[in-house]
Amino acid sequence: MKRGLFFGLFCLLLTGFASPDWGFYGHRKINRMAVFTLPPEMIGFFKKHIEYITQHSVDPDKRRYATKFEAVRHYIDIDHWDVAPFEKVPRLWHDAFLSYAEFLSISETRDTTSYVLPCHFLEGEYSTLPISCDSSYALYYDLIQSKYYDDEILIDASSLQAFSEESIQFASNNIVVVDHFSEYGVLPYHLSQYYDKLVKAFVGRETKAILRLCAEMGHYIGDAHVPLHTTENYNGQLTDQVGIHGFWESRLPELFADDDYDFFVGRAEYVEEVKPYFWDVVLASHSHLDEVLAVEKELSQSYPQDQQYCFEERLEVTIQTQCTDYAAAYHGQLDGMVELRMRDAILSIGSIWYSAWIDAGQPDLNNLDSPLWTESKEENDELEKQYKGGSILGRNHDNE
Repeated sequence: MKRGLFFGLFCLLLTGFASPDWGFYGHRKINRMAVFTLPPEMIGFFKKHIEYITQHSVDPDKRRYATKFEAVRHYIDIDHWDVAPFEKVPRLWHDAFLSYAEFLSISETRDTTSYVLPCHFLEGEYSTLPISCDSSYALYYDLIQSKYYDDEILIDASSLQAFSEESIQFASNNIVVVDHFSEYGVLPYHLSQYYDKLVKAFVGRETKAILRLCAEMGHYIGDAHVPLHTTENYNGQLTDQVGIHGFWESRLPELFADDDYDFFVGRAEYVEEVKPYFWDVVLASHSHLDEVLAVEKELSQSYPQDQQYCFEERLEVTIQTQCTDYAAAYHGQLDGMVELRMRDAILSIGSIWYSAWIDAGQPDLNNLDSPLWTESKEENDELEKQYKGGSILGRNHDNE
């Protein structure tokens, strides 16, 4: 049996559905330290609410147990889209969605005609809609955005016809829009949307929204700094390295961060162009992917097999995890990579918070009302219930 598969099955037998709270260490640490990058005009407000920003940094992971639409926000498989020269992934969300969207017209006899925009990247034979790609922004936001989270995206044929340069004989009044893009991740697009919401929250001086968006943006930015969040081989399942995701992202920081890492990264900096910046972060993470995989593969083949995994007690449950010495060997051969990605994530999060505040006109944060967190207690309790009692909907990074 493959070593990764054996490890995964063995842990499942030992732990059942034990809560993985211990694996949230990295996100909480990164968010907490990002507060200390902020300027005097911001740091008082953020330090006042540092516990909220720390604890709620993991809400997006918990939400993966509540909705199937959450998981794709944590990654983007840029290697699926031919990352070099990276010409097949439009940087704007509406362009990306529509470049890989299929429009189905289904007749009463179930005959189906598949349409695409002329600027599509899909492979195969399709009928081309006589719709200018210059109208893609309006087409997406007028017809599709409000239906994106529906189980099936249905748009009216006449509404689509309105964007056409000539008459189209659709076989049905309803057009089914098939999303071929999102399953491979939407992380940088989601960050751009969150940024716009955060600027708006700062403008409106909406305390609860500011803190929630900052806490959750911190999580997504942290994910963007993880090389394994940029690849289809996200847990080593394609290279017989199952478990490497948790090894790199959770096990190494838990063992070495508190004693060995320097988390004081300096002052947050203003980001002039936020949307390209998010892509730069993702591409920088992806540049480390080959090393993450190659070092672990070579080490696992040379290190004594019986010294790679050990038993530990976690939350009163016995689990099998990478032995400390084995983890130290991997950590050392990575030559500071995990620390550098965490440091970069801290500075990135602080800089994005700071940039949103600047773009909002630098509102005074010192006299904002403290939010009544009890107002969201029911929602928070429901999230905890789904998280602790359910299973992940969508991609599970750690169990493939």
